[in-house]
Amino acid sequence: MVVASPHSGDSYPADFLKLAAVPLAALRRAEDAFVDELFGDAPGLGIPLLAARFPRSYVDVNREPYELDPGMFEGPLPRPLNHRTTRVAAGLGMIPRVAASGEAIYRRRVPADEIEHRLKTCWRPYHTALARLVEETHCHFGTALLIDAHSMPSSASGLTGRDKDQRVDIVLGDNHGDACPPDIVDLAERWLAGQGLRVLRNQPYAGGFTTQRYGRPAAGRHALQIEINRGLYMDEARHERLPTMGVVKRLMTGLLEELGRNTLRSQLQHPLAAE
Repeated sequence: MVVASPHSGDSYPADFLKLAAVPLAALRRAEDAFVDELFGDAPGLGIPLLAARFPRSYVDVNREPYELDPGMFEGPLPRPLNHRTTRVAAGLGMIPRVAASGEAIYRRRVPADEIEHRLKTCWRPYHTALARLVEETHCHFGTALLIDAHSMPSSASGLTGRDKDQRVDIVLGDNHGDACPPDIVDLAERWLAGQGLRVLRNQPYAGGFTTQRYGRPAAGRHALQIEINRGLYMDEARHERLPTMGVVKRLMTGLLEELGRNTLRSQLQHPLAAE
């Protein structure tokens, strides 16, 4: 297994903040804050943990490298950009155009040379490391399961709605079955539900670039995205941990242990998946 936290970074480059038209607090709303801490026991279980230190509002590594809005940039573009995606239309490309509030991040157009600079310093190193970890794991065990760890605003899960019983605690994304075998997703859902958590699959988050790129079940490489309701462990307005942080961390550790005990066994029952 490998765990990745692409959106928990909180180290904001000074030159980025100078370009920003919104305050730091607005930028931080896009963070999957503390998710790397929730999965912090992974290395102690023998599971590599890769966490981005740069923020999502600076570079979103859960996007294609040139999935960008050309109207954001000033100067010659390095190559044609993939701008006809729903994510780019929403302002959420590899270099996001808007903050979580919907406000424009930049006070003016971004120099086009920032595209290659951010790819070179953030996007490519992250995916080089992640690809290496997945391949090393697959070579060693004959199979690999990537847990792509995220968090979701409580407003997206119904936690702040009137009917608290309808809230969603966890969303499991497998690209509608294309990125991960159903038995692995079934196992995760059963275990989480057994801990009293309310779980959905693929709604509203089915997985992004990471699950699409690394989830290849026919080759024995699986990817499962996990979205955790932020209201379970943090004060979203103050950007602070709640006392329940430790409880949720223990739950994520327990999930990793459960998956670790059963994933290899499952794959050995289907040996062609690992060939």
